Amino acid sequence: MRINTANLISNILHPFIVSLLLILLLSFKATADTFDAIKWMIISIALSLLPIIIIIVYLVRSRRIKSYSINIRKERTSVYLFTSICTSISCIILILLNAPSILLAAFVAGFSAVAIFMCINLLWKISLHTAFISAAVTILIILYGSLAIITLVLIPMTAWARIVLKHHTLAQTVSGALLATLIALIIFYSFGLI
Repeated sequence: MRINTANLISNILHPFIVSLLLILLLSFKATADTFDAIKWMIISIALSLLPIIIIIVYLVRSRRIKSYSINIRKERTSVYLFTSICTSISCIILILLNAPSILLAAFVAGFSAVAIFMCINLLWKISLHTAFISAAVTILIILYGSLAIITLVLIPMTAWARIVLKHHTLAQTVSGALLATLIALIIFYSFGLI
């Protein structure tokens, strides 16, 4: 029962799903116009999630990595490198398109986190699940205030699931959560959004 629950939590709070929901919420928070929000959402997904999902599917199908969760530390290196390239290009494109500052801040935070986590990954495995959910919760609290406080419960739930599944240690989940939160706070502060 514990394993099934942990798997369910890990799958529901997978970084891609969390990113997709965050992009949706940020796009609608960034602009009052529904058409503009949908436009920014499509652009953001096309720039960030789509290329990374395609490369991960390719790597899994070609048996270069074992699973979509990329649980083996050494398998993460190529994905980190590709993701850092995609996010840096995405940031440049968003700047050129004069994207709303909320979206640009989220992309810069994402790029910063990927670059830092890629370096950490050379020596140690850090939890991306807890990092993504912690960054998302931090950003939601920054933008929605007390309405988003309830999402804090998702952080320990995610950490618990990753530990139960033996994909991460307590230190790896806590480090991922704290580092991603700190990155989000610094970037959003530097954009004047806090």
